[in-house]
Amino acid sequence: MLPTIKSAVKAVLRSWTSYAYNHYADVRDATRILKNVESYKGPTATRDLKLCDEYALEVLGHQHFAHWLYVYTAVSGRFKEGWVPENYYGSVVVPKLQGRYGRIADLRGLNAVMLKSEAFPDVLAYVNGTFFDTAYRFVSPDAVKEHLFKEHERVVFKLDSSLQGKGIHFFTRESFSIEQITGLGNGLFQRVIQPHRLFTEFAKPSVATLRITTVYKDNGEISVRACHLRMGSGDETHVQSKTEIRVPINLESGTFHDVGYTAEYREIKMHPTSHVTFAGKVIPAFKGCVDTVTELHKKTPYTRCIGWDVTVDEDVNVRLLEWNAEHNGIKFSEATQGPCFADLGWERLKNERAR
Repeated sequence: MLPTIKSAVKAVLRSWTSYAYNHYADVRDATRILKNVESYKGPTATRDLKLCDEYALEVLGHQHFAHWLYVYTAVSGRFKEGWVPENYYGSVVVPKLQGRYGRIADLRGLNAVMLKSEAFPDVLAYVNGTFFDTAYRFVSPDAVKEHLFKEHERVVFKLDSSLQGKGIHFFTRESFSIEQITGLGNGLFQRVIQPHRLFTEFAKPSVATLRITTVYKDNGEISVRACHLRMGSGDETHVQSKTEIRVPINLESGTFHDVGYTAEYREIKMHPTSHVTFAGKVIPAFKGCVDTVTELHKKTPYTRCIGWDVTVDEDVNVRLLEWNAEHNGIKFSEATQGPCFADLGWERLKNERAR
């Protein structure tokens, strides 16, 4: 094969791989969710769909960005200028505002050295065949069990790059084994949080978490852009994306919206397992949660948009379970609280070179 033909084939393959990674799955998911939403809310207005198409093409640069705009419009009831489609965020914003630095958050054992916050319930890390405590001191394999369970009945082990509730393992002294950990791979041990009573009203087995999204602006200021509560359902031990219940939270007061959503964006007014209603509830220590993540974002200014998973324990202490600094996901926030980023000029990033 001639070099020019080889180059052309490689270019086509790169283009298709990029499309498949950044857009195919998003278009498929958006189409599925739109169908679910319209099944109970009715068809989205043709006029609004046309506005989505026009905005995708004229402002964002491609028709495939319209599909998440359809979802946002169906959920909110009308088109809103300034929305950021999930696949535009992933394919344009993340490479240009996060770059490779966002991946650091996936290396969970670095929490202690990166952010140095007592809000983390971290106990021990297992990295590349070695156990370390939160001061990065070596812990002998023979001492690991005692270190983990001296003050804690249960611990959770989170694999690096674990997403959507996957890669999460719970251990007691009786069930723990070094061999299982070494077989699982690199990750972080955290003590199991006893959540505030407000959260256990809704779902007892799993720990509810606030997803707070912050942005490091061009002028160096940190601003909070979105917040919603994620809760498990049924008897699940932890929140999982396929079955989670989400409720938007007012950014000023910490109050629940009256309406929450299932994983398929179906509107509900009460938790499906406990049947506790959302209206009138307020997140405890909400200001403390916001202040904590705002201060921590100042320590990682090179990751411009971060999704923080925060909870409040039974003693009303703010606990930070993890931070997501690469593709932290914005679609739910945009659909229910957005446009969340309209003043940041992200639509112009399509014309800038990735870092």
